[in-house]
Amino acid sequence: MSLKMKHLMELTGESKSTILFYVKEGLLPEPQKPKPNMHLYDESSVNIIKFIKYLQHQFSYSIAQIKAIFSENRFDFSNDFSMMLKSLQMMSGEFSATWYGEEDFLELSELTAKELKSYLEKGWIFRQEKGFSSQELKLVALFKEAKKLGLDEKLFDAYVSSARTLAKIEYELGSKMLESDKSKNNEQYKLLFDSILILKPYLFNMHTIQEHQEKMNKKGAM
Repeated sequence: MSLKMKHLMELTGESKSTILFYVKEGLLPEPQKPKPNMHLYDESSVNIIKFIKYLQHQFSYSIAQIKAIFSENRFDFSNDFSMMLKSLQMMSGEFSATWYGEEDFLELSELTAKELKSYLEKGWIFRQEKGFSSQELKLVALFKEAKKLGLDEKLFDAYVSSARTLAKIEYELGSKMLESDKSKNNEQYKLLFDSILILKPYLFNMHTIQEHQEKMNKKGAM
């Protein structure tokens, strides 16, 4: 389905000048021009604009950085579920990371192959499509420091257990959305995006803060 400029503006909340700027910068596909005064935009433009706004608001990315991300990665903007996965990959740092093969990663992290295998099996880190990123390197340093200071590994295992449980629920909700009324997909996915990317970290951190405050208050009352 093709969209007129007015309809595209209504669906995205963006101005005409901004949309034309995105076209000029190569972020949006050129519109079809069946008539001299008629410009028709591909339906995928809606999701492209939403993703651009997401990168700007969540990561403060510049247009130049977004152009680099678009040029280096493949996106399926006709699929809302694909958009969500890409958004989560952004959160994990996949698009801004430095990448290492296993041999280089082992050397930089000063891990043995056995230790790396253990971290992977526990679900503490992941080997991604491009290998291991600078994000995994930082986490390995965190794990080593935790061991050095005697922090119980049960904390990390609890994170993994909770993450796996939530991931299954999130996937089930996303799958149900795909089978539901297509006209509501955008609203449903926006709600799921916000729940995963905003509500989830907020609840986890606020409950941690509350737990510490309650325990400190009890100690102070003794």
